[in-house]
Amino acid sequence: MANLNIDSEKNRTYDAIVIGSGISGGWSAKELCEKGLKTLVLERGRDVQHIKDYPTTNMMPWEFEHRNEMPFKVKEENPVVSKCYAFHEDSAHFFVKDKEHPYIQEKPFDWIRGYQVGGKSLLWARQTQRWSDFDFEGPARDGFAVDWPIRYADLAPWYSYVEKFAGIAGNHDGLPELPDGEFLPGYPLNIVEKYFKESVQKRFPERKVISARCAHLSKPNPIHIEQGRVQCQNRVLCQRGCPFGGYFSSNATTIPWAAKTGNMTLRPFSVVHSILYDEQKGKAVGVRVIDTNTKEEIDFYAKLIFVNAAAINTNLILLNSKSNRFPNGLGNDSGVLGKYVAFHNYSARIYAEYEGLLDFKTEGRNPAGGGYIPRFRNLHKQETDFLRGYAAGFGASRGKQSDRSGLGLDLKNNLLNPKLGVWQVGSHMMGETIPKESGMVSLDSSKKDDWGIPLLKIAVDYDENDEKMKKDYIAVMTEMFTDAGFTNIRPDTHWQAPGLDIHEMGGARMGHDPKTSVLNKWNQMHAVKNVFVTDGASMTSTSTQNPSLTYMAFSARAVDYAISEMKKGNI
Repeated sequence: MANLNIDSEKNRTYDAIVIGSGISGGWSAKELCEKGLKTLVLERGRDVQHIKDYPTTNMMPWEFEHRNEMPFKVKEENPVVSKCYAFHEDSAHFFVKDKEHPYIQEKPFDWIRGYQVGGKSLLWARQTQRWSDFDFEGPARDGFAVDWPIRYADLAPWYSYVEKFAGIAGNHDGLPELPDGEFLPGYPLNIVEKYFKESVQKRFPERKVISARCAHLSKPNPIHIEQGRVQCQNRVLCQRGCPFGGYFSSNATTIPWAAKTGNMTLRPFSVVHSILYDEQKGKAVGVRVIDTNTKEEIDFYAKLIFVNAAAINTNLILLNSKSNRFPNGLGNDSGVLGKYVAFHNYSARIYAEYEGLLDFKTEGRNPAGGGYIPRFRNLHKQETDFLRGYAAGFGASRGKQSDRSGLGLDLKNNLLNPKLGVWQVGSHMMGETIPKESGMVSLDSSKKDDWGIPLLKIAVDYDENDEKMKKDYIAVMTEMFTDAGFTNIRPDTHWQAPGLDIHEMGGARMGHDPKTSVLNKWNQMHAVKNVFVTDGASMTSTSTQNPSLTYMAFSARAVDYAISEMKKGNI
């Protein structure tokens, strides 16, 4: 019997374990497997194989029972996920439904999740921008949160490394606040987007409008063809899963790449309960899993553990990983685990019309989405009554519109003969929020989910800084829209709960001091040297840029460091 137990444990022992298979987990798996480590990848949801498991990818609008709209009953049963911009009939199968995985909102928070192999990398907006030292130095300049233990120079080569493999389309804009990368050809702005860019440049030279940078193969390189991916077809049906691999996802890229090394074992339907800590060895020795379907408890073992469960779930796992050494969560000597959780403020938009350039119209689709306005507030000095700043999207389009006035035959003829309208323009705010101790997630000791894991409580909210920033965004964009000759300007500042940005960050932040942070500059736990966190939980502050590219770079960099430390015998 003893021999059977030994054999069973041996069969459940690997060199490394990666928790999660989304954007950061996929990269951790790829890097570990490429470097020769036998790696177990744990995913709590089902397997989704590239192409094979994209059931709606080539469906026509009339093939959907409800023409791609979600039925009222489904929306009523799922008030949180129904708010997400991508939750439609063609993609609903990639989203977590509210009742299936409940959580406790101590303050309103819309937690959008995707529990399957690939995670939300199948659903993300694919916007990719590097951070700069304006971002990494932000906390040190104004004294809020703690200083980042790294600077742009530490991450720059890793940005280049992941960009070349993932495929990032963009232009070399030469902006210190938004460093250039290893780009495929960028997607062009349309005629009105270019007009707005020129208008802003003339009147506000410190403000820039550039083509948005995105993880699409505008012109594949040999490495992308080797991955089995081809040029983006500009379908803009990305949320269905792309059979061409035209955009970066774990499913199309890193997971298959890791699999072909022969070093990856992928185990879907594996809800991670906790990380196992050995008090005598002074390190983590494995991961406890609850089988999603059978509820069986299984322990897996490894020398190295990467936690990539997505920011909030990573916090949940770490908080639930309790021992005599760490009664308040793994590596939580500082007491800050689960705290200083922040997000991006997407709660302001503005729309308008433009009656010029009516001899032009738009045809086709732009997967980059149009223009991007990098942060320009408080870059070189504190110039406003709020801290940090915001970026913004900008887009313009012109389509046919139907006159819906009249009755009977007149109405019928109007509907059957739509005419080109004026240009419609719009922008949305992407504001940096300040991490606060009160912004936190915690475990409810009295309520558990179907797998016996405590429910997560979320208490994250806006503050006065966010409101001041929002007012400034509306004022600034109104000014720029007016100056460009746009009319019928319509600000939209209706309240929405945090979370719909789907950029939650922090809770296990990086820092110099183990007394005020969970991770060091290598995304390595201060107190548990063989555990690394490279997803959003590791973020010290949020900046304004979309964070996924930074998670990719952190993951590749951390694996490289972990391997070198293993060779030295330090892990």
